[in-house]
Amino acid sequence: MLNLVENLQRRTSTDVVFDQLHEEISSLKILPGAKLSESDIAQRFGVSRQPVRDAFNRLENLDLLLIRPQRATEVRGFSMKRIAHARFVRLAVELEVIRHACSIWDQGCIETLAENMRRQKQALESGQPDQFHTLDYEYHKLICELGGCPMAFNTIEECKNKVDRLCVLSLDRKNESAVLFDDHLQLAKALEERSPEDATAVARKHFARLDAIIADVHEKHSEYFE
Repeated sequence: MLNLVENLQRRTSTDVVFDQLHEEISSLKILPGAKLSESDIAQRFGVSRQPVRDAFNRLENLDLLLIRPQRATEVRGFSMKRIAHARFVRLAVELEVIRHACSIWDQGCIETLAENMRRQKQALESGQPDQFHTLDYEYHKLICELGGCPMAFNTIEECKNKVDRLCVLSLDRKNESAVLFDDHLQLAKALEERSPEDATAVARKHFARLDAIIADVHEKHSEYFE
């Protein structure tokens, strides 16, 4: 019984450390190349070093940390090769999800996605880009769930996370949001019409918009790349 309690406490501590560091690294509050010390982080959170070590391992699995024996753990920089691979996998999976969704899309799906887009529009009009990007995340997740491929979003999310950290460095997020919203409207229309050709064409255009952003960030912030 004692071991069970200890395990639960350890897991909770690990989750707290992981969630906070993940947010800080993803939002670039902690920049690529920054050194992290197990002992410093343990002191900051008031925990032992074991949950910190476990949290570090989880962050390393997400390509956010680089852990090297006898050397300082550091926040991993961006890699154009890893970004390109993540985008390739995400596009392949999402296109298949969209094709399948077109075969089963019904009125309930139409109404559920429309409600998400209503909230997207509201976020845009009220000048809340962070809220819009939260709803953008939900939009793609809904297409997986409503389209009968809920588990596919796990892969999409993993790939998305590898690119989202870089996009924080983009300065034109307000205008970017308006363009993405228009893509969302076009994709919703193609799904409603159950046209896989139109839907996948919109999706390809939607994801290709990141090319210019990635190239611009790479040029202006090369110090954050490996």
